[in-house]
Amino acid sequence: MSGALDRLDSGIYPPLFRELRTLAGNYWWSWQPDGPELFRDISPSRWEEAGHNPRRLLDTTPLSRLTELDVDPRFRARARDLLARFAADLAARSSWAEGLAPRLTPERPVAYFSAEFAIHESLPIYAGGLGVLAGDHLKSASDLGVPLIAVGLLYRQGYFRQDLDRSSWQNERYVDIDVAALPIQRVVGTDGAPLSVTISIAHRRVHVSIWRVQVGRVPLYLLDTNRDDNEERDRWITGHLYGGNQDTRLVQELTLGIGGVRALRALGVQPAVFHMNEGHSAFLTLELLREQLTAGMPLEGAQAHVRAQCVFTTHTPITAGHDVFGVELVDTFLADYWADLEISRETLLNFGRRRPGDAWEPFGMTPLAMRFARSTNGVSRKHGEVCRAMWRDLWKRRKPDAVPIGHVTNGIHVPTWTAPAARALLAEHLGPAWESRLDDPELPARIDAIPDEQLWELRNRLRRHLVAAVRAHAHATRARKGEDEHFVAAADALLDPGVLTVGFARRMATYKRLSLIVHDPARMVRFISDPERPLQFVLAGKAHPFDNEAKRTLQELARVRQPVEQLGRIVYLENYDVALARWLVQGCDVWLNLPRRPLEASGTSGQKVIANGGLNISVLDGWWIEGYAGDNGWPVGDHLDGNPKTQDDADAEALYAVLEREVVPLFYERDARGIPVGWLTRMRASMRSMLPFFNTHRMLRQYTEQIYLRGPDGGSR
Repeated sequence: MSGALDRLDSGIYPPLFRELRTLAGNYWWSWQPDGPELFRDISPSRWEEAGHNPRRLLDTTPLSRLTELDVDPRFRARARDLLARFAADLAARSSWAEGLAPRLTPERPVAYFSAEFAIHESLPIYAGGLGVLAGDHLKSASDLGVPLIAVGLLYRQGYFRQDLDRSSWQNERYVDIDVAALPIQRVVGTDGAPLSVTISIAHRRVHVSIWRVQVGRVPLYLLDTNRDDNEERDRWITGHLYGGNQDTRLVQELTLGIGGVRALRALGVQPAVFHMNEGHSAFLTLELLREQLTAGMPLEGAQAHVRAQCVFTTHTPITAGHDVFGVELVDTFLADYWADLEISRETLLNFGRRRPGDAWEPFGMTPLAMRFARSTNGVSRKHGEVCRAMWRDLWKRRKPDAVPIGHVTNGIHVPTWTAPAARALLAEHLGPAWESRLDDPELPARIDAIPDEQLWELRNRLRRHLVAAVRAHAHATRARKGEDEHFVAAADALLDPGVLTVGFARRMATYKRLSLIVHDPARMVRFISDPERPLQFVLAGKAHPFDNEAKRTLQELARVRQPVEQLGRIVYLENYDVALARWLVQGCDVWLNLPRRPLEASGTSGQKVIANGGLNISVLDGWWIEGYAGDNGWPVGDHLDGNPKTQDDADAEALYAVLEREVVPLFYERDARGIPVGWLTRMRASMRSMLPFFNTHRMLRQYTEQIYLRGPDGGSR
C-alpha cells in the first residue's frame, strides 16, 4: 500500500481518480446505479483480483490506464455523474427522518450492535443471513436519513473459505484479511493518536482498537484486539467469525458488548437507543448497568434506566441456536466484572437464567437481553408466535398470547439485490428512484403495464448472465484445485441459458433441508434430463465447521449429481458469498426454501428474487406465510407431522408434485411469440404483491416508529 500513499502524496493520481479514491472509502457506491460497474470497467481482470475492492483496484492499476481513462469523455461523464450523486445524496435531508427529532438526532442516534455485517463482499466480516440483514439495515438507514451508528467486530480472518475435496467433504480454510487495503480507517482521538478502549477478561487487560467503515451516511465502528500490546491469545479474540470454542465465543461477545459501549463513550456518542441484533451483544446491558451503579443509582433504578434504552431482536427459533455459557466460564471470564458492578455473583448469573436461582442452569444471552430490553421482537409474524411460546417462562404471570414479544418482519435492501438490467427496466416503467417509492399506490398498475416482451427478455438476459458467471466460477475453482484439464474445460459448458433454472443457496443447516431436492434421486434425475422440458439447479452454501450432518448432506448431493454430471444441469458452487448470492437471486427463475417448520425465523433470500422477476417455491414458514397470496408463487406442504421422517417424505413429494404439475408446464407453455404468458402473469403478481412490503425501508420505518421511538408501555418516549 506504500505505493498508493506515494501516489496520493505526490499528486501523481489524475485529479478525477483522487476523487474516485475518496468515493471508494464509502460503501455508498456499492448499491448505486453504475457504481460497481464504473469501478469494474477500469480493469475487469484487476477488479476480480482485487476482490471487488475499489480502493485496492485503484492502488494497483497502472497509472497509464488511469491516465487513459482520465481523458476518456464517456468514462469521465459516468464518473462525474456518480460523484455528483454521491455529494447530493450525503448532503440531502430526508423530511421523514427530520421528523424524528428531538427524540433521534445525529447527537442521540440509534446504536445498532451485531456480531456480523454483510455490507459488501470486499469486507468479509459476515457468515450468512444475520449479517446480510444487518448490512441491509444500515443501507436503508443511510437512504432514509435515520440517525444510526453501528458497532461490530473486525475479524482478522473473517468467516472460513469453503473447499470441497475429491469426496465432496467440506474443508475450511482461513485467510488473513489485508486490513491496510480495505476502505476502512483507524479512529483517532483529538490528539491525533489512535483511539482505543480497555476491557478486563479473566483478570487480563485487553486493549481494543476502533476502526470506522462508512456506509453512506452511517458509520460502522469495528472493534479489533489484534494489537502488539495484547497477549497472543487475546489478539485472536477477533480472529474468526463464529470460530473456536465456547471460550472464544464468550470473550468475543464480551468484547462486542462491553467494549462496544466503551468505544461509543470514547467517541463521545450518547445513543438514545441501543439495538441488540441477536443476543451476541447482550453484555452491553451489563456495561450500561455498571455505569449507573458507579454513578450511585440503586440497582432497581439502574435496571429500569438500562431497560428504557435497550431493544432486542431475536432471529433464532431453535433453542440450540441461542448462546448459553456454563457458570464456570462466566466465573472465569467475568471474574472482575461483577466486582465492578458491586452486585453479587448470584444476582449477575440470574440475569441470564430463565429460572433465577437454579444453580444448574447456564447463563443465557437471550434471557439477559430480554430482561434488559424495553422491547423484544421476532422477525416474522410466525416467528413472533414461536418466540412467545419459547420464552413464556420469563413472564410466568402472563398468558402465552400476552407475552410481550412482538414482530417486525424482515425485508431486503432492494437496490443492493436488484440487477442493473432489472433496475433500468423498472425505472423506465415505474419512474426514477422507484426503489424509494415502493409503497406508491400506483406501483401495481405500472408493473402490470410492463410489456410482455420486455419482461421476458429481462428474465432471459439475467439467466444468461447467471450461466456465464457460474461457468467462470466453476472453471476458476476447478483450475485452482488442479483438476484434470478436461474437467476444467467442461465447466465452460455447464447449464443451459434457455432452461428453467432453480436456485437453492443459504447456510447449510440441516433444518434448511437441501436434502429434499434429492430425496428421490431417480425422480430428480428424470426432471433434469427431460429432453423437452428440463430443469437445472444451481446450489450453494456453507455448512458450519462443526455441523458434520450438513457436510454429509453435501456429499449425498454429490453422489446424486454424478449420473447427470455430463448434462451439466446441477451445479454446486463452492465458497458461497455475497457476490455469488447476487448472481443467484438475480438469475434464477425459481427460488427454493425448504425449512423444517417452524424453524425458519424469517428468511430473506427468497425476497431478493422478487424485483428480478424470480418466483418462490417455499414451505409455508417464516416470511412466506405473509408473502404467499395464491397467485404469486407456490407453497410446499400443507400439514405438520410430528415425525421428521414422514414429514420429509410428504414435503419432498409435495415439492416434486408442484414442479412436475405446475411450475415446469407453466414455464414451457409459450404463445405464438415464444413468450410464457402465464409465467409472466405470476411474475407480475409476485412483484405487485410483495415489493411494497418485503423491503428494509418499510422494515426500518416500522422499527423506528414502533420500537425506537416508543417506551416499554407503548407510549412515546
